Amino acid sequence: MAKNLISLILTVALYLAIMGLQSLAITDVLEVQALQDLYRSLNRPVQLEHWQAEAGDPCEEPWTGVQCFGSSIFNLKLNGLGLTGSLGYELFNLKSLKHLDLSSNGIEGSIPYSLPPNVTTLNLADNKFSQSIPYSIEKMKYLRHLNLSHNSLSGALGNLFDGLENLKTMDLSSNSFTGDLPTSFRSLKNLTGLFLQGNQFTGSVVFLANLSLTDLNIEDNHFSGVIPEHFQTILNLRETNYPPWKFPTDTIPKGQNTPPAADFENQRETNHPSQVIVSHKKKKPNAAVIVLVIGGITLVAACVALTVFVHRQRFYVRKRRSSLGLAESTKSLPADTSQDYTSVSGTGSPHTSGFSSSPMITPSRLPPVRTRTLKLPKTTRKSFSKSKMGSIPRVYTIAELQIATNSFGEEHFIGEGSLGSVYKAQFPDGTVVVVKNIKTVPLSIIEEQQFFDVIKNISRLKHPNIVTLLGYSMEHGQHLLVYEYIRSVSLDDALHCAAYKPLPWGVRLQIALGVARALDYMHSSFVPPISHSNLKAANILLDEECKPHVCDCGLAILRPLSRNNVKLKASEMAIVDSGYIAPERVQPGSVNSKADVYAFGVLLLEILTGRKPFDNSRAPGEQSLVRWASSRLHDSASLAQMVDPPVRNTIPSKSLSRFADVVSLCIQPEQEFRPPIAEIVESLCRLLKPTAADVAEADFDRSFRSTNTRFFGSPTQSYYSV
Repeated sequence: MAKNLISLILTVALYLAIMGLQSLAITDVLEVQALQDLYRSLNRPVQLEHWQAEAGDPCEEPWTGVQCFGSSIFNLKLNGLGLTGSLGYELFNLKSLKHLDLSSNGIEGSIPYSLPPNVTTLNLADNKFSQSIPYSIEKMKYLRHLNLSHNSLSGALGNLFDGLENLKTMDLSSNSFTGDLPTSFRSLKNLTGLFLQGNQFTGSVVFLANLSLTDLNIEDNHFSGVIPEHFQTILNLRETNYPPWKFPTDTIPKGQNTPPAADFENQRETNHPSQVIVSHKKKKPNAAVIVLVIGGITLVAACVALTVFVHRQRFYVRKRRSSLGLAESTKSLPADTSQDYTSVSGTGSPHTSGFSSSPMITPSRLPPVRTRTLKLPKTTRKSFSKSKMGSIPRVYTIAELQIATNSFGEEHFIGEGSLGSVYKAQFPDGTVVVVKNIKTVPLSIIEEQQFFDVIKNISRLKHPNIVTLLGYSMEHGQHLLVYEYIRSVSLDDALHCAAYKPLPWGVRLQIALGVARALDYMHSSFVPPISHSNLKAANILLDEECKPHVCDCGLAILRPLSRNNVKLKASEMAIVDSGYIAPERVQPGSVNSKADVYAFGVLLLEILTGRKPFDNSRAPGEQSLVRWASSRLHDSASLAQMVDPPVRNTIPSKSLSRFADVVSLCIQPEQEFRPPIAEIVESLCRLLKPTAADVAEADFDRSFRSTNTRFFGSPTQSYYSV
């Protein structure tokens, strides 16, 4: 009896002590700042009673939805409150948070990179989130329940799940995800519930074969291939439009993290419209089944023999054509075959997925990178000639870059951008590159890792219309990026500098199409998708054939890390570039493809009219190009007068009208009415198709080739303006 009494007294004392601590709690400063930032990002909603943007203490005061233990916030439940706005960028500071529920609201924008790192439950369902899942999700190793359903998330899933060994349920349903399921799904050994219905996934479900699932829904997708036999053990399985054959072994292919590209393509092309009902009761094979199996094997063997025969015939035909001199295009290629190549072509979708988990790396310990080489036959070199093996950029030393730039001397200085200075560098072997000195504030270890993640991501951008990031240096607190060098001028120079001859209309269309294809690659094919966030004519370089190269892709996200003097320079430049900024005014670095579409529409207007997006030297009603032009785009007479005088009489009226329609769609004030850039690419292709031969010969004026010193022997080149 006495023991029970003592236990009761101790329990009551402990409870009172905890309550006393909570009553005296002063919330961690960083956690308070995180909630204040969230409050501002959610447009200061009245539903969040007692919340404050600049003061207050959520653990001392009854902030709506906030629960604390001691001085730490461990539960944030704000579901079904009709909240709008975005999530801000400081949720990472909620280090003690275990449960985050923001479901059933109207929150939009992208899911931020900086999510609370130690949450066990993350529920963002039934909102308006766009873009894709941030790759930081793989670092949330304690996550057990993830619900991102009923949003507007899109694009392919990267390999983001290797670090989520504790994940038990994941709901990605009712979004617009595309592409094959990532191989890292097979790491989810504790996953029991997976809901993928209502998306546009393709390829095989083989990577789900060995998971311990009790609930699986893959309805309303575009999967192909065969059903793993293991699926028969799943208690609650829902699927449609799937082939009625079982996967023979339930084994996952060994080897690389991503299966060969050819296998994925074959899976996409295999489409079986028939439905199958999976039985959970195993049946014994009978004679009829055995006969059918033997017949099926015989039929498959016959098909294989026929396929081999057809391929052999095609091989002999190609060999015969080659012997007759029909492969002349390979003669101009160099004889050396030891170039560095990648498995991602310029315009294709990379099969390598998002980042794998990487440890904290300080600048002085960044590992050297060895480049592997792959020898390809001559006939395949052309489309791979500027690619590099692997996704990790080369590490340069400060000493190397100092020698190449003569200690960053004035004779190598190209210009000053919104992130720092830009220099031309030449190495002893004659290689010429561009070095961008990103001037940052002193960075913490986490910020250094984030900086490195950005570098690693943008170095994987491989497209013929995007300037390639070759490497970096992060020694001694310096942050230097090394890009390929394009010997040309910017589109801004070509359109607005009197030193250059006017660009013909056909060339302008080709430039617009090249830029659109680069954006489409970033928005749709790249994993994870990214947006440019600073598209403008000064960031588009024209090579000797007037082919556009978009530079500074993905760098806008680094602006918060820049020094005050650099930010001041950036703000001055932003005033000049304000004509490109979409009405929704997204924060720098946020993933918003529709803001890129708006900026591209402004760029099309600039190409059409020869005017700058914002020109304070003009009359007040004409300073903003979009405002001045919007009302004139659908009036034939006004539209004709808008055209840049040097090309005014060279554009057919139908082509001009169609071009104006494309511009009008891109610059819609409401972002939901702007089309995806893929549709713009198709429209520009249709616009160019009737005059392809004319563009190749007549419109492509020789005054823009490298032999003309007036165009390329220009004044100081504007290069990498960010």
